[in-house]
Amino acid sequence: MISSAVKKKSIETASVRHGRLADKLYEDLLAWITREDLKEGHKLPSEDHLAQQFGVSRPVVRQALLRLRSDEIIISRHGSGSYIQHRPKKEFFDFAPIGGVADLVRCFEYRIALEGEAAWLAARRRTGADLKRIGDALHDMDEAVASRSVATDSDAKFHEAIASATKNELFVSTMESLAALIFAGMTVARNLSLQMNLARLELVQKEHLAIYKAIEAQDASAARELMRAHIDNARTRLLTDSVEPDPGS
Repeated sequence: MISSAVKKKSIETASVRHGRLADKLYEDLLAWITREDLKEGHKLPSEDHLAQQFGVSRPVVRQALLRLRSDEIIISRHGSGSYIQHRPKKEFFDFAPIGGVADLVRCFEYRIALEGEAAWLAARRRTGADLKRIGDALHDMDEAVASRSVATDSDAKFHEAIASATKNELFVSTMESLAALIFAGMTVARNLSLQMNLARLELVQKEHLAIYKAIEAQDASAARELMRAHIDNARTRLLTDSVEPDPGS
């Protein structure tokens, strides 16, 4: 007789395997949508067809499509199917880590919650030294915009300085544990912005400046909402070619 512990372990193993397959299919579908130059409004094949084409089960297809809907890449119409809503830039996969796109997007989602609260606490607890550190990183990014360079290091330092200003070591250590994913996401996003016009780079920098000013003014609520909007906008800019978020919205 199989024990409940063995059954539980078997279910957990199957769930992990199912999730990994969905991650791979998510990335494969994203690459297909991007590289095939499919237009917005193009109808995707049925779930059965996708399952056969990619050699996975329908539940895996559904999970991958759910993630694409959540990221606003596709939209589903009841009784009709799924259609492309937005497309990443063709250059996306030139910079994105192969096999790690799903984790990259998850990291942006997690950062919205994590860094929104970090900005709230930083606004309440920041010192003059904290403001200088945040401001120095902001200045370095200003220079990067002027020279049209990537400046991921300065971007990372800006967010790390805000985490440090919380005076809560758990925010700092969590950011450190996510450092590789955060850096990769920032690098992809900033490289894609460099492919656009100068207004795109300036838009990103205006978001950083607004966060800095809210922390400087000790407006905790504004700092939280501005940080959440900034990271969500970065996620949108990462995944879509046609949407231009409004800073601070």
